[in-house]
Amino acid sequence: MRVLLTGHQGYLGSVMAPALAEAGHEVIGLDSGLFADCLLGPSPDDPPGHRVDLRDVTAAELAGVDAVVHLAALSNDPLGSLAPELTYDINHHASVHLARLARDAGARRFLYASTCSVYGASGGDALVGEDAPLRPVTPYAESKVRVEDDLAELADDDFTPVFMRNATAFGFSPRLRADIVLNNLVGHALLSGEVRVLSDGTPWRPLVHAKDIADAFVLALAAPREAVHAKAFNIGTEQNNVTVAEIAAEVAEAVPGSKLVITGEAGADPRSYRVDFARVRAALPDYQARWTVKAGADELVEAYQRFGLTEDAFKNSFTRLARLAARSADGTVDETLRPREAAVSDG
Repeated sequence: MRVLLTGHQGYLGSVMAPALAEAGHEVIGLDSGLFADCLLGPSPDDPPGHRVDLRDVTAAELAGVDAVVHLAALSNDPLGSLAPELTYDINHHASVHLARLARDAGARRFLYASTCSVYGASGGDALVGEDAPLRPVTPYAESKVRVEDDLAELADDDFTPVFMRNATAFGFSPRLRADIVLNNLVGHALLSGEVRVLSDGTPWRPLVHAKDIADAFVLALAAPREAVHAKAFNIGTEQNNVTVAEIAAEVAEAVPGSKLVITGEAGADPRSYRVDFARVRAALPDYQARWTVKAGADELVEAYQRFGLTEDAFKNSFTRLARLAARSADGTVDETLRPREAAVSDG
């Protein structure tokens, strides 16, 4: 298929693009380039694409597209809380507009990168499935819920939206993010010798490697319509339902000589949930999330050391909030978070 991949120059997009191409699809990218230079190691071989802000997409960018893989968004909770109105403008309204354009252009499948954060303050230790109550606690997660609701209304005999609720991502990408839990803890341990947890360590988190996310999307593109039509799928594996303290312990083991410190200074995190991934395995029989937290920690240690991760890059280039603040200060991004030289996306 001819697949439009939004956010192709982001963290997930830089892993997703080669996975789609390897599966035989023609990949067309769409990204504002806001984080395109957030590189650790060599620059990836990006697919051809459109340099455009998600809010400025027109029918021209959707011409001839068979399917859309939509990753572009303000991509985490702190970033989403920076300017909630822009979070909804980008993550919600622009995403729904993109889906309408895709449907009108004849695209038959629309894979939407949602998040397990929609379960938010689920409470308790029971596994939550896709039909569990949604309790988002941040503008980012709330925007994802709104998009799912609106895309479901667009579904018809010719247009199949699919809601891919990714667990918290981890793992190496050439366009690194250091503001997600495992990637952050590994980097901090290598640079400081300390695995520092600011919460009390008790919240549950479901984790999934970026490559395992990409594999799920590839399979969902090819799945029979009736298996995925207008359905939500948690993406990950039960073995990676872990507490923050357990994640930190794996990092301490992966970084010899590092010291584990759980300060508790941030208090209890209301975001705590364990996730059931049975539905995606039933709908996509070939799907298996293969990466463990331990394997991901070891991979990150090797990559950070091989490519010479520095403290400045870790804090500024690979942390989305700091990156946006720097670009605002130097005038290369405007008050709407559009790059001056073009116009936001991220994977």
